[in-house]
Amino acid sequence: MSSTPAHAFASGEARRAGATRRFVDAPQWDRPFHGVRMPRTSPDALAHPATQREQRLLARADGYRTVMGSDAFFSHTTAALLWGLPLPPLSDDDIHVAVLAPSRAPAGRGVRGHQLHPRGIRVVESETGVRLADPATTWSLLGSRLRHPYDLVAVGDAIVSPVRIAGPHGGVVRDALASIEDLGRVVEAVCKRRGIIAVREALPRVRSGVRSRTETWTRLTLVDGGLPEPVLNHDVYDGAGFVACIDLAYPDQRVGVEYEGDQHRTDPAQWQRDLERYERLAAAGWRTVRVTRDVLFQRPGLLVRLVADACASRHR
Repeated sequence: MSSTPAHAFASGEARRAGATRRFVDAPQWDRPFHGVRMPRTSPDALAHPATQREQRLLARADGYRTVMGSDAFFSHTTAALLWGLPLPPLSDDDIHVAVLAPSRAPAGRGVRGHQLHPRGIRVVESETGVRLADPATTWSLLGSRLRHPYDLVAVGDAIVSPVRIAGPHGGVVRDALASIEDLGRVVEAVCKRRGIIAVREALPRVRSGVRSRTETWTRLTLVDGGLPEPVLNHDVYDGAGFVACIDLAYPDQRVGVEYEGDQHRTDPAQWQRDLERYERLAAAGWRTVRVTRDVLFQRPGLLVRLVADACASRHR
């Protein structure tokens, strides 16, 4: 090889192409798997630790594909990351690789191998040539990996929701990866599989039009707390026109529920936009309950109480 590869490569192929052993075994390469070399990379130092782990996993998947068997494909959480689906923080750096029975499941350091019954499994090839479970199949496999049922619903929501630009005239950035009917067909096709019961229970709770994992968690927390299901991404107007698109809303009570991530607090420009937005909503007669990560994940009862009190106050 006359130049340094920008991506992962198989050491055996590199040798056959003329690379020296000294080059292949140089300390500049990471060796994530047997026979794989890839440039040493550092995750984005500014990224959240969970995001850093996802970056590492995607890099490792890119490395493994150079030695992956022709009948193997990425599955479970690895396929979910490749599809860009929202996952909770992962506990390890293993990648998930599957084959269809009777082929033998892949094995090796850093690889979680799976042998899957062909029924209910659909494998596709991405635009970059990566073999992986299709979105609906990926969702059905996550029943064995995701501990909290809300996270399973959140992945389903992300699969069936197109990505749109916020606002009344916002266009579609990306079509939905699958439909709710597609998810249902996969569930119906599977008789026995680890985690399939959790998937069946999650299916009726999946909704199209959801924009984030935290939006799903907020919706389900409110419903399981005894409140009616809120309207998703509700557009509010006043006499001058469009005011805001609210994450979750109870239009009859003019109560909105908005999740605020760290960027709302740390980005001064975002903070100022939020202030102006909430002032306009208040002027239009709306009361907004602002939800933080601590309240959503650590004190869900408080979230339910705040929203219930806000709705009740509109009937007094």
